[in-house]
Amino acid sequence: MASGKATCGEIDRCEQPVFSAVIRPHRSLSPQGFRILMVLVCLTSVVASLPFVIMGFWPVAGFFGLDFLGLYIAFRLSYRQGEGFELLELTPIRLLFRKVSPRGEVKDWQFNPLWTRLDRQVDDEYGMQELALTSRNEHVVIARDLSPPERETLAEALSRALADVKRGH
Repeated sequence: MASGKATCGEIDRCEQPVFSAVIRPHRSLSPQGFRILMVLVCLTSVVASLPFVIMGFWPVAGFFGLDFLGLYIAFRLSYRQGEGFELLELTPIRLLFRKVSPRGEVKDWQFNPLWTRLDRQVDDEYGMQELALTSRNEHVVIARDLSPPERETLAEALSRALADVKRGH
């Protein structure tokens, strides 16, 4: 029984994450900011369309309403796209990359950390344009939603964690 407990402890240690990151698309406008913006746009549309309605050009008010509706739909679609995310989890025995779409569809890639490397595509003017996990014949692009400096920071941290795992720490 003592060996069973030691094996169980060894399994727990091997499944403990050494590195974990969740990558979400950045949305600069909070939900409260969105509501405030929509109220201001609505008020502006009403005030701007009033003179046209008074002069008898009432269809102009409808066009202001269509502008408001188009802006609302664009923001809602943007927030919906922001619900997707990527998960990176590195343990001593595996590297998991999980991509969850805004619709909730999940796609997983698992790599052996000993055979995995990070490929970076760097542009001198714009910084790191692409970061990918490569192992054997698999090449998976990660962190598409990050800016080039954020992508570089992630690459440095993940590279350090992969090196630690490869050294057996």
